[in-house]
Amino acid sequence: EGAHGLGEGLQPSSTALLPQASPSERSFEVDYKEDCFRKDGAPFRYISGSIHYARVPRPAWRDRLLKMYMSGLSTVQVYVPWNYHEPLPGVYDFAGDRDVEAFLDLTAELGLLVILRPGPYICAEWEMGGLPAWLLWKPDIVLRSSDPAYLAAVDSWLQVLLPKIKPRLYQHGGNIISVQVENEYGSYYACDYGYLRHLLGSFRALLGSEVLLFTTDSARAEELRCGTLQGLYATVDFGPGSNMTEAFGAQRQVEPKGPLVNSEYYTGWLDYWGEAHASTSSTQVARRLEDMLQLGASVNYMFHGGTNFAYWSGADFKDQYKPVTTSYDYDAPLSEAGDPTEKLFAIRTVISKFQSLPVGPMPPASPKYAYGWVALRKCADLLDVLDVLCPSGPIQSQFPLTFEAIKQAHGFVVYRTQLPRDVPDPATLAASPHSVCDRGYVMLQKEYQGMLERDGQTALRVTGRAWDTLDVLVENMGRISFGANVSDFKGLLGNLSLDSSPLSNWLIYPLAIDAAVQQGWPHAALPKSSSGGRAGPAFYTGTFETPGIAWDTFVKFPGWGKVRRCIARRGSEGGEGHNSVSPVCQGQLWINGINLGRYWPRRGPQQTLFVPGSVLHVGRPNNITVLELEGAPFIPLLLFLDQPLFNRTLRCSTRATE
Repeated sequence: EGAHGLGEGLQPSSTALLPQASPSERSFEVDYKEDCFRKDGAPFRYISGSIHYARVPRPAWRDRLLKMYMSGLSTVQVYVPWNYHEPLPGVYDFAGDRDVEAFLDLTAELGLLVILRPGPYICAEWEMGGLPAWLLWKPDIVLRSSDPAYLAAVDSWLQVLLPKIKPRLYQHGGNIISVQVENEYGSYYACDYGYLRHLLGSFRALLGSEVLLFTTDSARAEELRCGTLQGLYATVDFGPGSNMTEAFGAQRQVEPKGPLVNSEYYTGWLDYWGEAHASTSSTQVARRLEDMLQLGASVNYMFHGGTNFAYWSGADFKDQYKPVTTSYDYDAPLSEAGDPTEKLFAIRTVISKFQSLPVGPMPPASPKYAYGWVALRKCADLLDVLDVLCPSGPIQSQFPLTFEAIKQAHGFVVYRTQLPRDVPDPATLAASPHSVCDRGYVMLQKEYQGMLERDGQTALRVTGRAWDTLDVLVENMGRISFGANVSDFKGLLGNLSLDSSPLSNWLIYPLAIDAAVQQGWPHAALPKSSSGGRAGPAFYTGTFETPGIAWDTFVKFPGWGKVRRCIARRGSEGGEGHNSVSPVCQGQLWINGINLGRYWPRRGPQQTLFVPGSVLHVGRPNNITVLELEGAPFIPLLLFLDQPLFNRTLRCSTRATE
């Protein structure tokens, strides 16, 4: 088998490659007679691994890819998240961590082939499955369909992306052997063959007639029916717990001839907030991989998950909204921090039975450092710094507007109104079910009242005076990335009512927190006085210095959230005692202006956030900024460790409401 691609039997080196076929002789195609791929005319089977460059800091790309190469893999499978590169219509970002061309060039330098998955939809448990939130500026758009508005946006994007890809195709002297069109389209309700035909035409027009184009779907017959199209080679995906014979039998129903391919072999699984850390047996994963390789199948498996930095984590909807954790460790063979695991070596042993491994040792785990305790101080309540966080001022509206209506993609928005009358006795402040997307932190006269949640508590009891200020800070926890409801609007999707009377005359503040933090706020600002003990959304700051090294580390929030009693709330029922203000503690963490993602130790399972050494300074202070949404401990401390803590979940509360 020529399963070692461009670097067969060689150390990764741009200068040490064997003589290659000239571009005119290079080919990668399906042999329908011999049921295999052919590369330059010879039978070929790939063993491939997925790495998501958007979940790995650019300084770590080479380390992760080298570990993949030294694991015996010939090929890397690469998603391209559209929303990572086109934050606004016609505004493109391919710089720094987003330089996909530099990533692809690095794969070629290290002797790896590439399977590219440019979408436009990718799933990947990524915010909105890679689709840009600005598509929802047209509220009635039908995503992943022949809707002209959607196709126009897709075509504009592909005309920017695919010309960067074409010169890197294998036939043109590059290392991209195949390109996936869409992703698991059969799982989507639309079943729109016109859409798939349109994509096929666009990919052919922009990439040429020679490149191998393919689809990936689950092994369910209904999904293969809607997800496949003549002209696109159909592959399947399944994990070690599936019946391999049935799964490949399903592929054979739609592709009677050609190579067997598992395009997504699940070596682990993702984590949701509030559920146990996923883990999959190394023995089971290795055994099923060996079974597939013995059949001659080509296989791609999740090799390295990485991290959902900033606001990039997606969500699933399975009876309820299920946001994905910041860590995308996935229990993958290479850990979130890039460390080889027992599973990696078990898989490597299997691969060695089918082909020779590269000569040399596996690169070691990156060094970690426990920087220890760091004290924080409260620097401002969020409501006291709206002038900094929303410099353009609020939007006035009779009724609440969604994030999309005010063109806010991620993060947070404050909705402000006033009580229309005196409320001497507790009245019910209520939202209609599933209309707070995804969590709303309620303040009355800047005093924290409690929280409203998408699939949880939808009512609080409040008292106050006429014209008292009511604020609701709404958090987007990630748009749904899989299933029918990818049109996942955020914010207040409906009005709030006070004892069934709708509230009106809203001021809406879209918050640009990241822009302020990147510009040095609040560390560079004059300190504002803040009410130290007040619960509710507030910013905390601290600094620490590294001892002459900037190594990877993990930050824990010890004691954050322990003061809260476990309360099993009852959906949207009101009633006394339902707006406990004992803080849960969850929010966002920035170090040196870099948004490292959401922490939520009380909900779990993730207890630590990964801090790449590349974001840290040596020889000058590292600035920490924390936005705590409900309430920090009386003495707020962070603890930097040299290993992660994943698996701790709050057990004593109902999952949907915590």
